[in-house]
Amino acid sequence: MLDETPADDSADDPRPRDPEEHDTGGTDDGPPAPRPTPRAVVQSFGMLAASVLVGVLAVMPAPYAVNGPGPTADVLGEVDGDPLIEVEGAPTYPSTGELRLTTISGVGGPGYPAYLLDVLRGWLSPSSVVRPAEDVYPQGVSRKEIDESNAGLMVSSQENATVAALTELGYDVPATLVVAGTVEGADAADKLEEGDVLTAMDGVPLPDYQSLVSRLAEVEPGDTVTLTVTRHSRTVDVPVVTGEREGGGAQIGVFVDPSFEMPVDVSINIEGIGGPSAGTMFALGLVDLLTPEDEAAGQVIAGTGTIDVTGAVGPIGGIRQKLAGAVRDGASWFLAPEDNCDEVVGHVPDGLRVVSVGTLSEAREAMVAIGAGETQDLPTCTAG
Repeated sequence: MLDETPADDSADDPRPRDPEEHDTGGTDDGPPAPRPTPRAVVQSFGMLAASVLVGVLAVMPAPYAVNGPGPTADVLGEVDGDPLIEVEGAPTYPSTGELRLTTISGVGGPGYPAYLLDVLRGWLSPSSVVRPAEDVYPQGVSRKEIDESNAGLMVSSQENATVAALTELGYDVPATLVVAGTVEGADAADKLEEGDVLTAMDGVPLPDYQSLVSRLAEVEPGDTVTLTVTRHSRTVDVPVVTGEREGGGAQIGVFVDPSFEMPVDVSINIEGIGGPSAGTMFALGLVDLLTPEDEAAGQVIAGTGTIDVTGAVGPIGGIRQKLAGAVRDGASWFLAPEDNCDEVVGHVPDGLRVVSVGTLSEAREAMVAIGAGETQDLPTCTAG
């Protein structure tokens, strides 16, 4: 913070005094100053009261949350002299482009209250949004709890991104599929136990998470499947009637906590950013690093989106603020989750082109097309 303490005008004044300026020790014989009129007095008190009121309101918390564009970071770049993404166990290759993850910054949550001036600035800024705090932040939780949740989501996002990227590049990523719980009301609720390890479905081995997803894609909701599990060192076959997953497809009604055996050691060095929305850009950066081609080829590509271990790109919050942050930091292209397209249409800043993506494979194809200058067929967001 700059030191803005005013200088003392009464001492060591370097300006020369007028020789006619001197203390006489007497009184000023000039005409007396005019007395203020009642109207002037009222106006002065009114201005003083308004100033005090504005000052008080400026330091009083407001029941709003204000979100605006946050910082961006190049996942192909460095943080404090170290690569943001570090890889051991496989060769990496340089890139001349940038792949920038995007964030939002905000006030109004627990531990970071919004004040009147924050709200006024948010209302006046076309790239910010002001909403009631209870619509943005969970009530009854502390800042520590929110930070811990966001940190956990970030760690999960990095693991998902690594699995998705390595799978996209043809690596085998074995996983132990541990049952972490069951869905209430599902047929599996009374048949599978926490700690069971899924090893096969209908006699077909499940060596990784993708195998489980692929097998379920071949099943209709309501079909019965036989799950082979390891329970307390014993092998048990459990028939389970599948249910319907939200969005379509069958599900077995269990929460799976996979434990992955990574064929490549990947670490992501980033602090001060939480949540899952950088997953797609982490995965895309890892794909670029592990391939000899210079896919981005000098282009600045920003983006956002959650990602799961199958490579599916999911929607995020604050897409409009992230678009503004991307163009502010030099991006010409933005990869947006297709499920966010309804929020994108009509809000794309000048100088930025948006590509709609639903999977890591689509994001990779877009990156290659942008680097090659073959962008005429890239899908964009359109009004629904």
